[in-house]
Amino acid sequence: MARQLTPPAAPGTGDDLRERIEQAPMGAYQWLIIGICTFLNALDGYDVLAMAFTATPVSEEFGLSGSELGFLLSAGLLGMAVGSLTLGPVADRIGRRHMTILAVVVNAAGLFLSATAGSAWELGLWRVVTGLGIGGILVGTNVISSEYANRARRGLAVSIYAAGYGVGASLGGTTAVWMMDQFGWRSVFTLGGALTVVALILVVALMPESAAYLYNRRPARALEKVNTIARKVGQTPVRALPEVTGLAAGSASGTGGDAGAEAGISALFSRRNRNITILVWVAFFAVMFGFYFVNSWTPRLLNESGLTQNQGVIAGIMLTIGGTIGSLLFGVLTSRWSTRATLFWFTIGAAAAIVLFISSASIVWAVFALGVVVGMLINGCIAGLYVLTPQSYSASVRSTGAGWAIGIGRAGAILAPMATGGLLDIGWTPQAIYIGVAGVVLIATVALGFLKSADIEANRAPQRSA
Repeated sequence: MARQLTPPAAPGTGDDLRERIEQAPMGAYQWLIIGICTFLNALDGYDVLAMAFTATPVSEEFGLSGSELGFLLSAGLLGMAVGSLTLGPVADRIGRRHMTILAVVVNAAGLFLSATAGSAWELGLWRVVTGLGIGGILVGTNVISSEYANRARRGLAVSIYAAGYGVGASLGGTTAVWMMDQFGWRSVFTLGGALTVVALILVVALMPESAAYLYNRRPARALEKVNTIARKVGQTPVRALPEVTGLAAGSASGTGGDAGAEAGISALFSRRNRNITILVWVAFFAVMFGFYFVNSWTPRLLNESGLTQNQGVIAGIMLTIGGTIGSLLFGVLTSRWSTRATLFWFTIGAAAAIVLFISSASIVWAVFALGVVVGMLINGCIAGLYVLTPQSYSASVRSTGAGWAIGIGRAGAILAPMATGGLLDIGWTPQAIYIGVAGVVLIATVALGFLKSADIEANRAPQRSA
């Protein structure tokens, strides 16, 4: 049955397509947008696992020490952090679609060039370039996937988007092993570049601009572009864009905002946003520290604990399989409970599961089963942060807020592999390291506990200003 079209506003009054998207059922085009964003996020998962699984042949070819390999593994994460921090504000100015296209081009170039590297330093440089591209992709797709989901299905839609990482990691890891056996480690990066070119075609042909960006920044032909989007999502065209009304328009729900209300990095520390920014950053850092620790070091540390190399790799794949399940499960649960409450309990569960996981290292079947549980809960935490962060900022600063949160999280991702190597060098056991990481994840629990009061205070700030 055809979807009922929302009638246009009276002449001259303007109309808000964003509010219609919030309230109306999601159509096929909106789910297509979520699908494209999910594919782009899967490229992130493919890239991280591809580097992890090619670590051994890369080390052998270039004669790397353990510390040198650790820095090489962190090179892509460093690029992602820099990309998220610097390109988020740019996306708020030039548009999230334009930023995504540019970032996909950079990502493809980095992957193809990685396949040609003649030394570890050269490979490290191209890994940084690849990471820059991924960082730019995430600041665009995280916001677009949130904005084109309606209020009722936003948690599920963004969780599907987040699940793309686990799918890409699972398929990427499995494919990487086969590709290395058949064609050598360089072919893994060549395939990644080819998949990224496919993603570029999809983005250029099918992905729309952020409706919030068109309303707030008012680029050339903004009304025409808004109406093109309106037709594709099953809504009648609007007759005029609404008047800019000030800061109150930029509500945390994501349906408002104006071009001049808030802008730039300094807006993250305005009276309204300061506490929210700090708490979101703490949560992102702690969760991504735990996430990248378990995904980067689990095969090696399980081998240290007595499992064979193949068993360690299988346990790593179990983490990624659980990750896909966990992201989707988080979206389902948010239909009944709030995003913040669901995320709060996921962080507690993830910390407990990490401790149980390493405590069962002597029992192979238990390690595999708990690997699924750990991946499920820690990926659910990532999905929750992807849902929560865009909702916490006004539309005019949303990519900046999401980009900096992801960038701070990537700082935790960079620190985790290096810190683990250092702790091993000074004599920490794998069991002690896992317990320490569980404690880091619990820091996110504390931050989320304070976030509710920060949100209440933020909503009061515009009222006091008025």
